[in-house]
Amino acid sequence: MTTPDMAPGALWGGRAPAAPPPTGVLTPQPSGALPGASGSLPGTPPQPPAALTGGRSPLGGAATRGGRFTPEAARQDIPILQRPVNGRPVIWLDNGATTQTPRQVIETLASYYATANSNIHRGAHTLAREATDLYEGGRAAVADFLGAPSPDTVVLTRGTTEAINLVAQTWGRANLGPGDEILVSALEHHSNIVPWQMIAKERRARVVPIPLLPDGGVDQEAYASLLSHRTQLVAISHASNVLGTVPPVREMTALAHRYGARVLVDGAQAVAHFPVDVQQLGADFYAFSAHKLYGPTGVGALYGKPEVLAAMPPWQGGGNMIDKVDFDHVTFAPVPHRFEAGTGHIAGVVGLKPAIDWLTSFDHEAVAAYESALLHYAEQALATVPGLEVLGTTPDKIAVMTFTLAGNDPMDIARWLDQAGIAIRAGHHCAQPSLRHYGLESAARASLALYNTAEEVDELVAALHQLQAQGAGHGG
Repeated sequence: MTTPDMAPGALWGGRAPAAPPPTGVLTPQPSGALPGASGSLPGTPPQPPAALTGGRSPLGGAATRGGRFTPEAARQDIPILQRPVNGRPVIWLDNGATTQTPRQVIETLASYYATANSNIHRGAHTLAREATDLYEGGRAAVADFLGAPSPDTVVLTRGTTEAINLVAQTWGRANLGPGDEILVSALEHHSNIVPWQMIAKERRARVVPIPLLPDGGVDQEAYASLLSHRTQLVAISHASNVLGTVPPVREMTALAHRYGARVLVDGAQAVAHFPVDVQQLGADFYAFSAHKLYGPTGVGALYGKPEVLAAMPPWQGGGNMIDKVDFDHVTFAPVPHRFEAGTGHIAGVVGLKPAIDWLTSFDHEAVAAYESALLHYAEQALATVPGLEVLGTTPDKIAVMTFTLAGNDPMDIARWLDQAGIAIRAGHHCAQPSLRHYGLESAARASLALYNTAEEVDELVAALHQLQAQGAGHGG
């Protein structure tokens, strides 16, 4: 860990060289028995594919800091994965809600508070200058991570939700009028639905849902038919937090632009799973949260095209977003500070940079390939559980498995798994339209990250088999 006499620059580690992405084919098989439990799954439990157990196959050959990428290498950096839950090592399969934090981020936060804690901007003293440099360095890291043209195109927020509300309340209030339409896909998290409903009601505009296909993909024919001269904005997830769907955002954006509409992309679920380049996507706005990117909670970012941000009025008023204030006249700070009223989550932004550095120290394409392979393994393993149905079957999806289990309430499933130290999410996942597409109000969700393993998948599947067997043994 850093020590108090270290310069602020020492809070940030450098990036290691990247290496070519891996290749390899997996052959998922039924899972084995849950340790400590009697019995096993039907059939002979095989060894998990070598591709998912420590890099002894082509898939394990992805490079990372000074060597090869393996989930074990990532796990060594995540302290919370070492703690027991209900007498078993925790298995964290709730990554869609929040990812766990590497020690590099934890140590950076502790070192910041120990060595450089200060408010930022306008300060003449040393700590203020150092804290400002760290904060603005976090902004620059976000811009680089997203492929943005400049740090000035990045507004630092409390997360995706605040970023979307900011756009709705600034761009939306300035540009929406009676009869205008906002197209919102049925994939969306409530954070990308409710802000548009609120501003649409105020401006007498209309929110129009883009329907889904049976497999959970966005209906592209319906989308094309809904676009018109009335369309002012399209709001779309880069990856669904319920179905894992990855829509063709670049193509959808290009089509929206033909009608003069702006496009906002919710990248909360995407940024940890595959590389993002906002300029290639062409999106007018792109939002994400740090806590889904191995970083701190309470901080996130909004990218906006320079010309779009420059034309937007402020949202909240107060310190940091002003230039000059008098009782009869106010002038505002330039973009992006115009949208950052008050004292921001300084430590959170400082902690976001090492989270980005940690993730990008691994070859991002290799991580995406590993997660895809692990998802394929998990889906085939879950298929062995009687009565289990996974929602969302698009060919290209992130490693999210939302499922139902016949005869079991989702909350009961989550409680059962918790007894085995397995953490999943249950409920409506703040995306009720996605679930209602399947006639559901609630479901269970296991979501994977680069530090999850085939052995953890086996534990999940074995516990679900036991839950079903217990129900059958009681006549259920």
